[in-house]
Amino acid sequence: MFHLPQYHAPDFNLLEGAPDAAFLPAPKDGVAPDNFHAMSIYPEYFKHQGQWLLAQESRMDCVPVLENGAIVIREFRLLKQGDLVAVGRTEDGSEGIYLHPDGFVDEEDAQETFAFRQGRSRETAFSKDYNELYDLLRHEKEHGKIVWVMGPACSFDADTRAALAELIKEDYVHALLAGNALATHDLEAGLYGTALGQDVYSQRTIPNGHYCHLDLLNHARAAGSIPELIKKHQIKDGIVHACVQKNVPLVLAGSIRDDGPLPEVYSDVYKAQDAMRHEVRTATTVITLATALHTIAVGNMSPSYRVRDGKVRPVYFYCVDVSEFPLNKLRDRGSLSSRTLVANVQDFVTHLARELCESTFPPPIKG
Repeated sequence: MFHLPQYHAPDFNLLEGAPDAAFLPAPKDGVAPDNFHAMSIYPEYFKHQGQWLLAQESRMDCVPVLENGAIVIREFRLLKQGDLVAVGRTEDGSEGIYLHPDGFVDEEDAQETFAFRQGRSRETAFSKDYNELYDLLRHEKEHGKIVWVMGPACSFDADTRAALAELIKEDYVHALLAGNALATHDLEAGLYGTALGQDVYSQRTIPNGHYCHLDLLNHARAAGSIPELIKKHQIKDGIVHACVQKNVPLVLAGSIRDDGPLPEVYSDVYKAQDAMRHEVRTATTVITLATALHTIAVGNMSPSYRVRDGKVRPVYFYCVDVSEFPLNKLRDRGSLSSRTLVANVQDFVTHLARELCESTFPPPIKG
């Protein structure tokens, strides 16, 4: 049985002599005052009128603003002239700002200073990770919000598309963030049975297959929207089809290299970021699959905690990739609360579907 770890708030009696935090007005739109405080992924408290206020939502590399007696977190580009921004760059309470990184750590969880195999690599055994993830997702299905971030590799294989569709249908996906390519090739597979011109089951390239995704994009733009494309061309399976059927939010962020793109793709990078943040700011579990750029972007948007129903709980962040580069990159950028798995995403999602959707997800297709 899965249980959320208990949050242990700081003992503010130890900070009794701390001053109130200082707040200075933003000098102009999009500009913070000098010596601004930048947020981390951890719970941070700001002393105001003698009370320690927790930032209810957070985002790394953004600034805390005092607004209506509460601390709100704002991107630099969204600051308005006169916003009261916290200033000070110590985090030990000496400037009325306290960072609390160990709120979910119990004494028995503390690791020894020296131990072998603490890193994550292709040599790591992940059986325990899978079992813990199964239990977590069963809990989050009913009590949290599970946000998935996917690269196009998720659409190139028949079993993977089927597994993800079942996870969506069974309510294990509450929002999906991706780029133009994931949706394009998944819809291509639904219409033509190919992804980038290769059969999604046999992986054989069909004649003139390089036209398939371009034809798909042309049909989508003619239809005016993804739902109209699905309806008009009677697409009956896949990841995007399942999202449309279940009304799962689908945020598609554009890229400088996109073909088309699909009608729903955000071409303005900051509108895309805002749409992604809208979903991430209420996420309690994030799973990223085979996409370095989107993984790092969402990792930077995701704090290590969330306040729900007045209680502080952890945000779980799983990063899955066959390459160790994006996994290490995520850690290098300060997103230290992530759990990384070096794995083929096709194997990863089919393992999840067989465990969580065993009554509906079929075994692999036999050739």
